[in-house]
Amino acid sequence: MLRALVETGKTTVAAQRLGLSQSAVSRALAELEAALGRQLFDRVGGRLVPNSDALAVNDELGPIFAALARIVDRSTAGSGSHTGALRIAAPPTIAHRFLPPIVARFTKANPQLEIVFEVLSSDVLVTNIAEDRHDIGLTDTAVTHDSVRSDLLVATEAICALPSRHPLAEREVIRPQDLEGQPFVALTRRHSGRTQIDRFFDRVGVRRHLVIETATAVSAAEFVREGLGVALLNPFPIVHQLGSGIVVRPFEPGIPHRTCFLSPASRPLSLAAADFMAMVRKSLT
Repeated sequence: MLRALVETGKTTVAAQRLGLSQSAVSRALAELEAALGRQLFDRVGGRLVPNSDALAVNDELGPIFAALARIVDRSTAGSGSHTGALRIAAPPTIAHRFLPPIVARFTKANPQLEIVFEVLSSDVLVTNIAEDRHDIGLTDTAVTHDSVRSDLLVATEAICALPSRHPLAEREVIRPQDLEGQPFVALTRRHSGRTQIDRFFDRVGVRRHLVIETATAVSAAEFVREGLGVALLNPFPIVHQLGSGIVVRPFEPGIPHRTCFLSPASRPLSLAAADFMAMVRKSLT
């Protein structure tokens, strides 16, 4: 009961998950708080917000629930172990080029779990995670939001994408000075990767000739293929999907990228979200 309340924040939703009446859940919570001699939840705007005591007790119960989940997994192999709902969000490049087969596999493994998969811009995704509208997100946007928990999936460094017949394609490594005055395909300014790259070139004193700005790494790669210019891109997840007409070269000094899972900091991960994260990680091994 405690875990259901921590994860949902509402007695009505927790009751539905547990197959109990709302009054039974409320009564059980009151009895638990009385037995412990402390309040576990703050009532804010119609929601139950777990305080530090509730989170501590929930953390102590984590190993028990994990063991029970493994037992259930073994006894229901092939029928799926999760019920309820899992809300997943990702920006376009990750959503279209990386996640679909993993989401499909997770859905097939959990037929009783309702999965909502949304494609959002990274800034909207971060806001939605902070406001608990999604259970898990995946993005390469730098996040410094107190209401968002961040867990690293993969760390990479920018690559230089060039039209296959570009003179620089003959070089094994591209350096900042090589791009002086070069036609350049840039991500839009709202993208954290764009800010990082602009600051880098300002610092080294190299001027590029920006010919177009675009919202995604996929569209940037297509403009490179069309010969509009070169681009610096996060290789994850598109580096092996670029096809003909484009070559990629290492860029030095490295410009780091971090692709991370995001989840609401206000509550622990659900078991379904944790298992989905594990499946995503396993896909990279």
